[in-house]
Amino acid sequence: MVATIYSLHNRKSSRIFNCQAFPNTRSATTLTPGQSILNVVQLADGGRKGVNLQWGLLPSWCKDRRIASHMINARRETLAKKPAFRSAFRKRCCLIPATGFYEWQQTPAGKQPHHIHRPDNSLFAFAGLWEHWERETESIYSCTIVTTAANPLMQPVHQRMSVIIAAQDYRSWLDKNTNQEDLHSILDRDGYRQLQLTPISTRVNNPAHNDPGILKAVSLAMDDMA
Repeated sequence: MVATIYSLHNRKSSRIFNCQAFPNTRSATTLTPGQSILNVVQLADGGRKGVNLQWGLLPSWCKDRRIASHMINARRETLAKKPAFRSAFRKRCCLIPATGFYEWQQTPAGKQPHHIHRPDNSLFAFAGLWEHWERETESIYSCTIVTTAANPLMQPVHQRMSVIIAAQDYRSWLDKNTNQEDLHSILDRDGYRQLQLTPISTRVNNPAHNDPGILKAVSLAMDDMA
């Protein structure tokens, strides 16, 4: 996954995620790595807050900020072992709200983009991790999206998929006291049962096209998919 999308109404969204506050968030058809994206984090008092974080994790110990461009996703299989994600997985899990995301399927006619979303385009949440990086006068809060092996819905399109957290697991996922065994169990649950894949125009391949028109469904010939 190289892009996520959402169209948010802050008051409604803060109710969905039971947040004390949400930042001013622009509606966007496409958000790409390196940009600021909305996250839901748990506060020290147990409450939740919506915050805008840089998409591309920057570990606190990192000396080279450029590493963030390689940290937009975190593999579920190595979260507890890889130094870049190990600490965040223990105590800095977050939710990343979205109404859908894009994935590209390799076909004889080229890469075909798909929009993965709920039929009513309602909000869901990706599993995320966040970090705070600080050097002298610079302070950066960043995040990454957890991925796992594709389920049957996604396998025809890509071998990996972003993990979606079910609403009933929000509390446990955000709670820093949840043990890693339970966190892994949450990641193993299938949050794609209410989602569908819609083929869309290759206009989405150009980041300059950031309008609702890029989500319009297109018809595919069987020969294109063979």
